[in-house]
Amino acid sequence: MHDTGTGSTGNTAQPSRRTVLAATAGVTAALAAAGPAHAAPDDSRLRALVSRMTLQEKVGQLFVMRVYGHSATAPDQADIDANLKEIGVRTAAELLAKYRVGGIIYFAWAHNTREPHQIADLSNGIQKASLELPRGLPVLISTDQEHGIVARVGKPATLFPGAMAVGAGGSRSDARALGRIAGAELRAMGIRQDYSPVADVNVNPANPVIGVRSFGADPRAVSALVAAEVAGYQGAGVAATAKHFPGHGDTNVDSHTGFPTITHSRELWEKLDAPPFRAAIAAGIDSIMTAHLMVPALDDSGDPATLSRPILTGILRERLGYDGVVVTDSLGMEGVRSKYGDARVPVLALKAGVDQLLNPPDLDLAWNAVLTAVREGELTEDRLDTSILRVLRLKSKLGLFRSPYVGQGGVDRTVGTRAHLAAADRIAERTTTLLVNEGRLLPLSRRRYPKVLVVGADPASPSGTTGPPTGVLAGALGELGFTATALSTGTAPSAATIAKAVAAAREADAVVVATYNVTAGSGQKALVEQLVATGRPVVAVAIRNPYDVAQLPSAPACLAAYSWTDVELRSAARVIAGRAKPRGKLPVPVQRADDPEQVLYPVGYGLSY
Repeated sequence: MHDTGTGSTGNTAQPSRRTVLAATAGVTAALAAAGPAHAAPDDSRLRALVSRMTLQEKVGQLFVMRVYGHSATAPDQADIDANLKEIGVRTAAELLAKYRVGGIIYFAWAHNTREPHQIADLSNGIQKASLELPRGLPVLISTDQEHGIVARVGKPATLFPGAMAVGAGGSRSDARALGRIAGAELRAMGIRQDYSPVADVNVNPANPVIGVRSFGADPRAVSALVAAEVAGYQGAGVAATAKHFPGHGDTNVDSHTGFPTITHSRELWEKLDAPPFRAAIAAGIDSIMTAHLMVPALDDSGDPATLSRPILTGILRERLGYDGVVVTDSLGMEGVRSKYGDARVPVLALKAGVDQLLNPPDLDLAWNAVLTAVREGELTEDRLDTSILRVLRLKSKLGLFRSPYVGQGGVDRTVGTRAHLAAADRIAERTTTLLVNEGRLLPLSRRRYPKVLVVGADPASPSGTTGPPTGVLAGALGELGFTATALSTGTAPSAATIAKAVAAAREADAVVVATYNVTAGSGQKALVEQLVATGRPVVAVAIRNPYDVAQLPSAPACLAAYSWTDVELRSAARVIAGRAKPRGKLPVPVQRADDPEQVLYPVGYGLSY
């Protein structure tokens, strides 16, 4: 789903200084009335802006919407068709003119993020289209750039290890550096709000939606890394977003496709789920994202947290003292749509205490529902004004009123620089975790085992990296002096595929197997067992969840890489080859496969050379 190809951007020229001045003249005049133009506007001037808005403009400011296309005004025909079908407009510029949305979210599958210069052009085109409207305001452009398995901007931007890998590294300075560098690159492309870091404490190995997106299972460790990453992002001038409040780490249901229930008691929630959000708030977090799940101990109404006033206002606002922006998770997810219709959800979210309504499946329906709720008295205009003021304060803090545009020179100086890429490699090198090393098989000797076969799962590249994983591992081992070949066997290898791998293994000196969420009866487990039976040394590399090791008792060496992005795979290859020592420690416990009540490897476990 990630498009990393280059191509014509459609609006390649950065707006001229004259265009910028003309487009921002109305806003600048309104904001500068009580002080110098470069000063951050205070609340009185922001309130004056709100007072001049029409009701329709106010409603629009509350929405953050997707839009297809690489250009704000000249997208490809297929993207025009998709926009017409889903939103009823042709382009981002038409979306802004019709609905006056306050934010736009970028996705790779919406073809917003082909390459850095195009992204900067798209951001500039969006700002220009909005600022040229009557009473036009700058747009808060956002994306999900968590790194690891969730990232919308791929190469040549710098891609870092994901949260669980960072948790394995355990370094606050690394987490802060990740946020600082990633934030600087996003800002250079005109993206000012990142839906990261994940503040969920992942205590459920069966969690289908969080898993390695979490820093780990220890709330104190997660809290420290969340606060560090927030400091990095926001120090770079990008709004960080702690998610998913009140905590999505202990569920076996994906809220994209179902409606999870968290059965934690209030006391357990306070000890386990709340600390990372408290840490984010103490660090000055700019925004917090809600979760589409039910927590009966916090609100027994049966409503998802996104629509829960007791959770969002009673706990988040009043108890935890948070007064920043609250953004919903995507309103197209099943977890928020299962109880109420799409017209009720945005109204109930605002009544609960939300400020930004993210990506509704039907914008026209949602926008008109909020408008009608105000006109009929269910929502007051003052309630809207409160949220709009929070959004405008954030836009002001991020410098969007003073400097809404970005330059291509900034892209060249910042995005994917050699120094940034080297920093990502250094951070990754501190995350790879060695769990099993029988007979000191690792580091693998090039003299004794010159010919290496790399087999295993090849899931689609998660973040616009090179892929496939077996090819990246083989390439990295080749650069380190081995003769390495890749053979993709997939996540569910058949008997014939396994036989082919076994035959190839007999021609090699050693085998590296990339595993991906191995289960008791899976073909991946059979593959590893039959490769071990050849007598060749086998090194298993878990390229997603570290829990794979529990299913692979026959493997003489096991590593956890926590993701299959290039940076983490290269790190694993360096550890295998002995060019780097394994320094990662498990941030989650691994239970025994035959008795999940027993811990096989505890938090903090990790071997070294």
